[in-house]
Amino acid sequence: MRESAFVKRNVKKWEEFENLLKSDSSDPDKLSDLFIQVTDDLAFARTQYPESRTYIYLNDLASKIHGKIYKNKAEDRKRFVEFWKYEVPMIMFEARKKLLYAFIVFAVSILIGIVSQRADDSFVRTILGDGYVNMTLENIKEGDALAVYGRGSQMDSFFAITFNNVRVSFFAFAAGLLLSLGTGFMLLQNGVMVGCFFTFLAQQGFLNESFKVVMLHGTLELSAIVIAGAAGFVMGNSILFPGTYSRMASFKKGAIKGLKIVMGLMPVFILAGFIEGFFTRYTSMPWILSGTIIFGSAFFIIYYYIIYPIKLANAHRKNIRA
Repeated sequence: MRESAFVKRNVKKWEEFENLLKSDSSDPDKLSDLFIQVTDDLAFARTQYPESRTYIYLNDLASKIHGKIYKNKAEDRKRFVEFWKYEVPMIMFEARKKLLYAFIVFAVSILIGIVSQRADDSFVRTILGDGYVNMTLENIKEGDALAVYGRGSQMDSFFAITFNNVRVSFFAFAAGLLLSLGTGFMLLQNGVMVGCFFTFLAQQGFLNESFKVVMLHGTLELSAIVIAGAAGFVMGNSILFPGTYSRMASFKKGAIKGLKIVMGLMPVFILAGFIEGFFTRYTSMPWILSGTIIFGSAFFIIYYYIIYPIKLANAHRKNIRA
């Protein structure tokens, strides 16, 4: 094929490619497809018209596309890191009062569960169901009150537990649509369950063992529920108290911030599922090892969701003043 015919056949496509490159919002998939097409044309030109102006032009065009693809990939990686390094902590700083409210509701709910179980031994059956209580009593007779955690394969448990953690936390967030009351109810329900569960095991003489085993993963799981509750309050309060925004505009802002908080919990869900699936099943784990995991998890939650956001906000204020 003559060079002029080759150029005539493809010139409109190349012009379209150049226009796409000039766009600030180029689709990465389109760019990748574009790169393949241009390199095909470049290979043909290299074979048929080496050292020609067409070959030089296509080589330059391919270089520009390649550069833009990898620039976009670098920006995507940077955006991914900044989400957890800056965006989630700054949202948590803004939501610090909602986090406190969620913690208070959850803590009071645990106390309700404790008091209710101490007042009525059968209360646990209402909350956890006869099947679970009977199974636990049977395990106690066999000498392992928490044998339920050792059942099932490790990998199956990991996926099932992680999915359940995501589901519960997402519901706690989504319940904020009910003007924060739904989120409050979810926190109440889970808090009463926790208080009742530990009190029941304490009444059977297994408080220390149950705390050591359950809080191995429970430190992250329960923290995630409270943080997801804060996300629900962020969304619910945006409807109740729109401030200077229209109610719809306020709701959109609150929903986005709340969703980002829940999305930021994904590593916590995965880690909690991993610990429960692979470590909690070893109910005879030494206290020094389980204590390290429990307190390490608590330190991470307190630092990342409370201390670090305050440090970040203070540093931001200093930069503004400077």
